[in-house]
Amino acid sequence: MKAGLKLLVLLVAVCYSQGFYAQNSQSAQTFTVRGVIFDSEFQKPVSNANIEVNGGAYTTSNASGEFRIQVKKGDEIVIKHKDFETVYYTIKNQERIRVEVFPYRYSSEGEISDEPDMPFNSLIDSASIYLKTDFEKSIRFVTQALAESRSVKENSEVYEILGDIYLHWKQYDLAVTNYRISLQSVQANEVKLKLAKAYWHNKNYQESLSVYNDINKEELSNWQLAVLYQGKGDTYYSMQDFSKALEEFNKGLQVAKKHDIKPKVIDLNSKIAQTYDAKGDVVEAEEYFESSLNLAAQEDKKRALEEKVKVADFKATKQNFNDEIELRKEAIENIREIERDSVIGIESALTTQKQNYKIGNAYFLKNDFENAITYLDKSIVEAKSKNDLVVEKDATRKLSEVYSSSGDYNKALETYKEYTNLVEALYVKKEQEIIRAARFSREIANKQSRIASLETDRQLSESKYQLTTERNKRQQLWIYSLIGGLALLLVTAYFMYKYIKQQRLANNLLALKSLRSQMNPHFIFNALNSVNDFIAKSDERTANKYLTDFSFLMRAVLENSEEDFIPLEKEIELLERYTQLEHFRFQEKFDYTIDIDEDIDVSSYKIPPMLLQPYIENAVWHGLRYKTEKGHLKISLQKKSENEITISIIDDGIGRERSRQLKTENQKKHNSKGMSNIKKRVAILNDMYHDKVDVTIDDFQSEGDVGTTVIVTLKKD
Repeated sequence: MKAGLKLLVLLVAVCYSQGFYAQNSQSAQTFTVRGVIFDSEFQKPVSNANIEVNGGAYTTSNASGEFRIQVKKGDEIVIKHKDFETVYYTIKNQERIRVEVFPYRYSSEGEISDEPDMPFNSLIDSASIYLKTDFEKSIRFVTQALAESRSVKENSEVYEILGDIYLHWKQYDLAVTNYRISLQSVQANEVKLKLAKAYWHNKNYQESLSVYNDINKEELSNWQLAVLYQGKGDTYYSMQDFSKALEEFNKGLQVAKKHDIKPKVIDLNSKIAQTYDAKGDVVEAEEYFESSLNLAAQEDKKRALEEKVKVADFKATKQNFNDEIELRKEAIENIREIERDSVIGIESALTTQKQNYKIGNAYFLKNDFENAITYLDKSIVEAKSKNDLVVEKDATRKLSEVYSSSGDYNKALETYKEYTNLVEALYVKKEQEIIRAARFSREIANKQSRIASLETDRQLSESKYQLTTERNKRQQLWIYSLIGGLALLLVTAYFMYKYIKQQRLANNLLALKSLRSQMNPHFIFNALNSVNDFIAKSDERTANKYLTDFSFLMRAVLENSEEDFIPLEKEIELLERYTQLEHFRFQEKFDYTIDIDEDIDVSSYKIPPMLLQPYIENAVWHGLRYKTEKGHLKISLQKKSENEITISIIDDGIGRERSRQLKTENQKKHNSKGMSNIKKRVAILNDMYHDKVDVTIDDFQSEGDVGTTVIVTLKKD
């Protein structure tokens, strides 16, 4: 390019008809626009051109003249270079921009024209446009683009788009695979950031951090640098390392503020607030939430609404119901404004039925039953109109609780019946969704296999083109023989593996049956000892009652004895009855309580039968029975996470060490065998069902009667 030569600019915006209408509904969303700057006279790309957006994003063109930059519809993009006049262009949609520069002799005026037909670019852009709306179409365009790919760079771009598609449709493992393939062809920082994010979504936190740390920050644009710090912060937050998360979020916030990247300033303020909340620093969290809320109000309506709902959720956790209610009422008005122009899906948190439900719940927690009923009724009506069974079910259940708390038991019962009907309807719907999800997963696997096959075919075609057309038949025979032998070996190995696996399963089942057969007589023997004790005291009536209750318990135990797992609610029922029997005999020695967290859905968990009973038996017989004063046994079920609960069995008895000292040699032998059987059962079940149960035993306290704490962690199926 000649210095000082007067140049004209040809700016080409390739906008395919398939994508134009799809983007109109996303005018307020941020997306990536691609472009290239090309010197038409010298037939070479223009590198190191400055590309800037009025929203704050900045980048430069690479050695190939290409660039990518984050924009929104309506942003003005400014392209500057020392050898041509500044170019201004307003973004209309997700387009591919081509800027051509050439001497003035070609034309007296700058012109805008359509870019020549480019099948590969057209297919890539079409795949990007349908990425979030139509999985089938986007995959079809990617497949066609792969067939049209003629270079390493184009091949890299195909797999990057494929990774984007899988990332959006939550197939994170496939997204990781395709981003890695893309990076094998071309090392691009944009793709590295996407790979790190895909690892984070797939819960490969160490791999995510490794990718982030390997990126050269000096090569990143300001936007990308803010994205990197936010991504690292998200990863540390997921690892519950809140101090490091805050450190990374604050670095990103400094970059965003310095370069006036407003969307990232809002996002990072919100992230910092959530992290302080997780740490328990309520004051700091409120300050940053307030800041993010004020900043979001200056952006588009949907972004402001998202932040408002997030802050309302925070207020709810802090029981600041008045502020929560006010924010949610404002949110409902904002939602109605947004719904005039676009449709909000029922899976979104930004629906009027969900906000009305949460307002009703807040009023309920304030004991304002009248307003609670009003807003829950609104939620139910709106949920029905939008076919949102989940919210309709939850709102109906909550309405039944409100009626019950307000003393209107007839309406409470009537509403509860409606709730049970909704639960059944939702169960049917969920079954259908599971079937559809399974079908969708199969389709995705088939698509990926098809793409892999196409890539293999393409590579084979290239090899065939370079190789000579004649092949030696003997060589072919050797190759096919080796393939056949390898296939035979793989089939043999597969059947051997399957046989070993089945044999191992059979051995485990046999071991479990053997252990259960040892547990039941041990339990029956101890219970009958209690009956014998009552008979010895000539207390026939008490022995009679005890024997009746014991027979009911024994029947339930024997019914469950062939099962590896039973519903948790059944186990709780058996525990309550067994503990009641033991208390009946030793009521002067201890009292007991059984606490179950209201948030736990006991019907959704399963537990090995008779797993907890021996621990309760040990607590009573070897701990509480020998106390000089009256002791206490506490059984509690607490929610640990969305998929885990903890079952605690705590006694303030004499403790394991003193109990061991009081035992006879025969008692030591039996107790050791009983506890050993439990450990073996848990080990076998965890091997079969992938670490479903975990048991820890420790002293309850350090002084006096130290007691015992048994904590059983149970995972949902």
